[in-house]
Order: sequence, then structure tokens, then C-alpha cells
Amino acid sequence: MEQTKQPEASLAIQVLPKAAGGDEVLRIVDAVIAYLKSTGLPVFVGPFETAVEGDFDRLWEIAGECQRICLREGAESVSAAIKTAYKPQGGVWSIEKKVAHHG
Repeated sequence: MEQTKQPEASLAIQVLPKAAGGDEVLRIVDAVIAYLKSTGLPVFVGPFETAVEGDFDRLWEIAGECQRICLREGAESVSAAIKTAYKPQGGVWSIEKKVAHHG
């Protein structure tokens, strides 16, 4: 997960799809996580949210797509909790820097 250039932004997202039953919610969340992993960006999956890092504008596009995926996968609606850090000149702490010493 090591990058040569520090990212300019990081985003943590928790999607909360409204769906019938816990298994269905988990299936939808898994589809979102699969999409995040497919972006090629560094991703860290946690128990309550998933973090991704990269270009600020790209991350906001990704956050929107995560919600659209929930709806395409059958959720009646979706809420999302989103946190961001942004430093346009680069240098936002990477996921690796934030969690490596805890492993």
C-alpha cells in the first residue's frame, strides 16, 4: 500500500443502505467495498467505514458512486457518513502512516 507521493486527500465513507434484512445490507455494502477496491486507489476496510485516498475530486466522484451502487443493488434508499481530509499541495497522512504502527 506504500505510495511514492503523499495523497492530497483522504475520504472515509460509511454507507447505510435501507434494505430488507441484515444479510441484504451486508451484500450491498460488500458490493460498495468491491467497487472501492477496484478503483486502484489505496483502500482500508474497517468495521464501520472504509477509507480511500487520492485526488480530492476523484474521491468525491467515488463517494457519489458508492451511493448509486447501493441503489442499483436494490436498496430503497441510502444514507452515508463521509469524512475527508484535504491538503491541495499534497501531504495528507496516508492510510499506511495512520495505521502501520497498530499492526
